[in-house]
Amino acid sequence: MKFLGNVLAVIVGLLVFSVLSFFILAGIIAIASSSDSEVKIKENTVLVLNLDGRNIVERTSDDDFNISSIPGFSAVSNVGLLNLKKAIKTAAENENVKGIYLKAGMVFAGQAMLQELREELITFKESGKFIVSYSEIYSESGYFLSSAADEIYLNPLGGMEFNGFSSEIVFFKGLFEKLEVEPVIFRVGEFKSAVEPFLLDKMSDENRLQTSVFLNDLNDFAITKISESRGLPYERVQEINSQMLVRKNADALELKMVDGLWYEDQVKELLREKLGIEEDDDINSINITTINKSAKSKNTLSKNKIAVIIAQGDIVSGTGEGVIASESFVKEVNKAKKDENVKAIVVRVNSPGGSALASEVMWRALSEAKKVKPVIASMGEYAASGGYYISAPADTIVAQPNTITGSIGIFGLWFNAEGFMKNKLGLTTDVVKTGEFSDFLSFSRKLSDLEKSIYQSNVEEGYDTFISRVSEGRNMSKEEVLNVASGRVWSGIQAKENGLVDVLGNLEDAIEIAAKKVGVEDDYRIVYLPQEKSFFERLMADLTNDVQTRYMHYKLGSFYPVYSEIERIKKYEGLMLRMPYDIIVE
Repeated sequence: MKFLGNVLAVIVGLLVFSVLSFFILAGIIAIASSSDSEVKIKENTVLVLNLDGRNIVERTSDDDFNISSIPGFSAVSNVGLLNLKKAIKTAAENENVKGIYLKAGMVFAGQAMLQELREELITFKESGKFIVSYSEIYSESGYFLSSAADEIYLNPLGGMEFNGFSSEIVFFKGLFEKLEVEPVIFRVGEFKSAVEPFLLDKMSDENRLQTSVFLNDLNDFAITKISESRGLPYERVQEINSQMLVRKNADALELKMVDGLWYEDQVKELLREKLGIEEDDDINSINITTINKSAKSKNTLSKNKIAVIIAQGDIVSGTGEGVIASESFVKEVNKAKKDENVKAIVVRVNSPGGSALASEVMWRALSEAKKVKPVIASMGEYAASGGYYISAPADTIVAQPNTITGSIGIFGLWFNAEGFMKNKLGLTTDVVKTGEFSDFLSFSRKLSDLEKSIYQSNVEEGYDTFISRVSEGRNMSKEEVLNVASGRVWSGIQAKENGLVDVLGNLEDAIEIAAKKVGVEDDYRIVYLPQEKSFFERLMADLTNDVQTRYMHYKLGSFYPVYSEIERIKKYEGLMLRMPYDIIVE
């Protein structure tokens, strides 16, 4: 039987290898053939932005490869914000492109990213070209983006969500009580509520206050933009939103939130009318990847470079994938600092924070780079806690009105698992030590009062350092920083009012500020760091990461957030600078 098992294992291994080899080869051929061919856009072409079910991230490769394109895999497909904006700009400038067909009813992205993309769509309309939006279902985020279109159509039997924002937290207090695990928390700041899920079974009053304030700010901003685009009074849109007056599709049409309840074939007939072609004629369409291949880079011969360093994810020490790893980040900063042709650095921050030590290491690198050339921070979806820490040394901080930022605070987390080990697993421990604190922070016993005081002292010292970094970078007194700190989260609008942000704008605004500071407004090119991975590296990363994540989603269903949070807890080492929790605005 063992021999037979080995034979079967070999056969399965060969089969998997053969399938992977086939798709890798197919990918290489596809990329090679597409890169060699010159893209020519036909007359009367429509750019199709199909974002339904796609996740918008800061950047993806130019070929837009994703594991979801391989048959048999169903991972959520990512699309880069930079690629999307480039495609829309190219479409606006190409006379053969007459308009955009937008399908973004169920797009996955944060409010600040959607706003940045929405701004690009509105700029596109200024070229005199049309945007038509259609979806079977509009989520709140999808409708916010789609409201930039000239006309919005909804499937007659589809659906539309327009009922305001909410943010829900999973609390672990009851779980730890059942497991007999005691979380021990060290923190500074009444609003530093990243640890609340481990201590409470509901939000504290402080956390509820800050969440309510910035959620209302984000919601009011969205309502304002929708009312402007739809030509409806703000008060009316607010009423529709707060009372969820769109309860069936007919309501959306009656309330003028959409222009028609149509099927997609009807929408395509409308596109033919706008293009001036016959009913049976095919619509010339082009996608994001293809139109970007037709784009001509500007100032490619310029020696002057603006380096844009992408910093997206949790902040951790060392190296790693899908995170802002201090060692990798410092390497990119130093590369830009030493390159004489790089005239200024823009750091694109999209992070809820993470390790205090890693944040300090990155702060140091940017502070040193600032002595050599201008450093501008561009905040994306969120730049909170550690994300704000690494933004603090910048000459200018740029954020979107609906960016989530601030959270200037610090915490430490430790677990006493003595009860779990003894009563649940039947395990006991004993120790021999050479000093009083040789087993400092052992998870198999309670901490003494002296040990707690030592750790708390470190937390308070870390908080003082954080305040000093912000005070120095923002030219504010410590007292002024303390007034807006305490771990409180702010919207971009509030952060600007509080002096934590200089300019409300997007990445392009930050780049323009950087170019102006060094006097190269009309003569520079942009380089993005770190460099994109090769096809093979991305394929392997997609196979291991996206598929695993999708599988866990499938296996755990609604319990996936709990699993995800526990996995994150395992990474908490040392002092942490992090947002209260993963803020998902729905």
